[in-house]
Amino acid sequence: MTREIYLRPSWLVIVLLLLVVILFAFDYSTEPLKYENARTTSRITPEEITVDHSQFPNAEVNQKCFQCHGQSKYTYENTEQGRMVNERMYTELIISPNDFYLSNHRSFKCTDCHSEEYETFPHPGILRMEYKYSCLDCHEGDENYAQFHFEQIDAEFMESVHSQKHSEEFTCWMCHNPHTYKINARTNENIRETIVYDNTICLDCHSDFRRFQLLTDRERPNLIKSHDWLPNQELHIASVRCIECHTERTADSTLVGHKVLPKELAVKNCKECHSSKPELLASLYKYEAQEVRSMDGIFRGITTSDSVVIGASRNQTLNIISLILFAGAVIGIGFHATLRILKK
Repeated sequence: MTREIYLRPSWLVIVLLLLVVILFAFDYSTEPLKYENARTTSRITPEEITVDHSQFPNAEVNQKCFQCHGQSKYTYENTEQGRMVNERMYTELIISPNDFYLSNHRSFKCTDCHSEEYETFPHPGILRMEYKYSCLDCHEGDENYAQFHFEQIDAEFMESVHSQKHSEEFTCWMCHNPHTYKINARTNENIRETIVYDNTICLDCHSDFRRFQLLTDRERPNLIKSHDWLPNQELHIASVRCIECHTERTADSTLVGHKVLPKELAVKNCKECHSSKPELLASLYKYEAQEVRSMDGIFRGITTSDSVVIGASRNQTLNIISLILFAGAVIGIGFHATLRILKK
């Protein structure tokens, strides 16, 4: 005697829903970036990536400079004493060749920006006084770089607290080292690495006593204490760039705001970020959102974003709990259905 097994449509629906929940629940990561690693994660060291310098047109010419400035110590012949001398290179003057050849200016010769008189050693002391180029000296009015809107960035910077308080002492190079700076937000698919990279630029001054003292004699503020109003401070610092709260909102044409506001005007309103329309995070997620939505669709682009929206963003713990409850319900229904089939 053959026993017929009747599969109810509801069972099939439950099984399909279970599969969808499993796939959707584990398709992202909410692991926060640890604060203690925030200043080092974006640092590219020779041990991590070794760049083939020979592929760059001016690498051979630049090697003469890197023989000294690419090392922690250098050797030269003291002709007066007739002996070889080892000297330590000042930390501020050490430039990693790997970092340079990963930067925006990797195709340059050193003497494109520095005087050709640096080719002689010892360097003439007067060269310390030479003019240092700014971004606009090269990029202003250049159609090749129009997409980056350097003129608009410069206008914003001139209105920033950095420029207003420190005038000509504060230049682009205070934040963007010309030897190592590289575009990040437009090219990095990992939004957390972008956050670390950008925050490190701020922390290099605001958490470094020596650099902070170059511009002011006042006591360097304690960043942890000054942000003690912020709940879950470590997670915020690891998940949001400083500029999201400390700059004026940017236009769609730029990804980073350069009008840094006084600390009194910094955003301290939770809903500026944790809402259905987090305009404050527009610059951080602007590029990523465009890319994700173009590849994965609008719904998936919104629901899988790293941004946290109250009542909308998913929570890993709740996902697991709901998954367990759902699986338990399905197992219970399956067990009950099996018993009924066997008793027929």
